[in-house]
Amino acid sequence: MSDQFTRVYEFGELDRYNFKQKFVIRTAGLVFYWMVRLIGRTIRFETEGLERFDEIAREGKLPIYAFWHDRIVSGTYYFRDRGIIVLSSTSFDSEYTARCIQRFGFGIIKGSSTRGGIQALVGMIRMMKQGFAMAFTLDGPKGPRYEAKSGPVLLAKKTGNPLVPFVIECKRFWTIKSWDRLQIPKPFTRARLMVGEPVYVEQDARDERLEEKRLELQTRLDKLVEDGERWRNFSGQS
Repeated sequence: MSDQFTRVYEFGELDRYNFKQKFVIRTAGLVFYWMVRLIGRTIRFETEGLERFDEIAREGKLPIYAFWHDRIVSGTYYFRDRGIIVLSSTSFDSEYTARCIQRFGFGIIKGSSTRGGIQALVGMIRMMKQGFAMAFTLDGPKGPRYEAKSGPVLLAKKTGNPLVPFVIECKRFWTIKSWDRLQIPKPFTRARLMVGEPVYVEQDARDERLEEKRLELQTRLDKLVEDGERWRNFSGQS
């Protein structure tokens, strides 16, 4: 693997930050890593739809993991150490988040829907052509909550790889008072990973068709959220 590709698994430079900011980034990244690791080891996962990943592999394709930002804690732990590359914004907060998830074996490409978006998309296309799976928090980095953005649909069009929506529903969790109402799983909770039907985007798709595909992805994720809530409410309290 060339240096160009290994860099996504290395911590980013902090030259633009002052001493205090560097300390916060390094400390928070390590603290969050251990928090996610310790809680994650206690979660009792059950799954539905994992065979979809096998079907994609048999087609010679790579998945583009698509999920909501509020499930990032459970998602980071479950999909750890698979070399998946994640789009991360260029904000201060994203620096320690990136360091946390890189410790779980994820790669990072910097960009967002507002800054560096085109450059990030080009980088992700290049990485997928080299055999790396990608992941998006579809409503990140700042919302609106549960509203899918169009960047992942463009990536699917350019690479021919399918978008794979998934939701991890925890039976018990804390909710942070943030824009996404971030879910922190409670230790020893049950959790259900639900993988939805992949969304394929034609490589000749134009704007109207791309919007249809974005809405299709939105609908499938909305359905998974509903299914997860139903499972949480009607399958016991453990």
